[in-house]
Amino acid sequence: MHVSRQLARYCDGQATPDEARRIEAHLASCERCRRERDDIRFAAGLVRQLAVVTAPVSVWHAIDTQLDGGRLRSEQSHRWTLVPALAFAFAWVVAIVAAGAAAYWFASPAVDQPWQVVILKPASGPSTGRLAEGAWVETDTTTRARITVGSIGTVDVEPATRVRLGTVRADEYRIALARGTISARIAAPPRLFIVDTPASTVVDLGCAYTVKVDADGRGDLHVTEGWAALEWKGRESLVPAGASASIRPGIGPGTPSFDDASPSLRAALVAFDFADGGSRAVETVVAEARARDTLTLWHLLSRVAASQRPQIYDRIAALAPPPDTVSRDKALELDAPTLKHWREELAWKW
Repeated sequence: MHVSRQLARYCDGQATPDEARRIEAHLASCERCRRERDDIRFAAGLVRQLAVVTAPVSVWHAIDTQLDGGRLRSEQSHRWTLVPALAFAFAWVVAIVAAGAAAYWFASPAVDQPWQVVILKPASGPSTGRLAEGAWVETDTTTRARITVGSIGTVDVEPATRVRLGTVRADEYRIALARGTISARIAAPPRLFIVDTPASTVVDLGCAYTVKVDADGRGDLHVTEGWAALEWKGRESLVPAGASASIRPGIGPGTPSFDDASPSLRAALVAFDFADGGSRAVETVVAEARARDTLTLWHLLSRVAASQRPQIYDRIAALAPPPDTVSRDKALELDAPTLKHWREELAWKW
């Protein structure tokens, strides 16, 4: 079910926290609603760019003249004589909007060095400059940096970190984290900002998060606001606020879990994802799972052997009974629409 009717309230910040979480969960996987949300945000942003402009006095004189003349004519004639004046006034409004739109587009011209970077050195203070695509931002053990991502957010670069600045397009900002730690805060449509790592691609879904990668390419994603996705060769982990997921070269993203999950559950996940923990690790996760941990169980359903799917399904159903629209047989067959719909329902628990 689409969320078109709720998008205006959501974009205006009027949705309740529960409504916002449900809408964000839906937007993470619904391209149509994301496009509608983006259109609303674009229109609102365009309006905010417009200056308050007073129409020339001649416009109001023309309208007054037509109105005064109209009072002396018949009702039918009155209706027709108003048309030119109102059309003229409407044309003036359109001209203002067009001018504002032109100002919006020309305010951000393309440049050869699109990335703005501030280097923070304790000894000499901050230094600001622009760097081209392909340039590296590298900090030593005492230096930090901040990368401005167009008008959509910032990336803070921690000490001992190496980041490559990549693509800048209307539909994509892309950087690559070779090693170290970065913290991103992005307010933009989903999939506009992307971070490549040696083991996975971090896809922003409108959020704030931290990514750490060591010299061997092993790392972790921790989300503090909104959602992010980890993707690698068709494998995907959706990570909401308060949750984390590990990444490993050659394997990709691990199964996400909430940071307040039991230590036993989290250790079992590492064993399952990266150490051939097998059925024993799965049994530990199932036994330790709370209602909130259906995030982890939902991801596991498509990652365990077919013989273990009923165990996972039944545990999710016990913690959060599925709606009538979610068929057990379809879920065990990994029917994509069924799993997507079930995830959107479960997201209320996350």
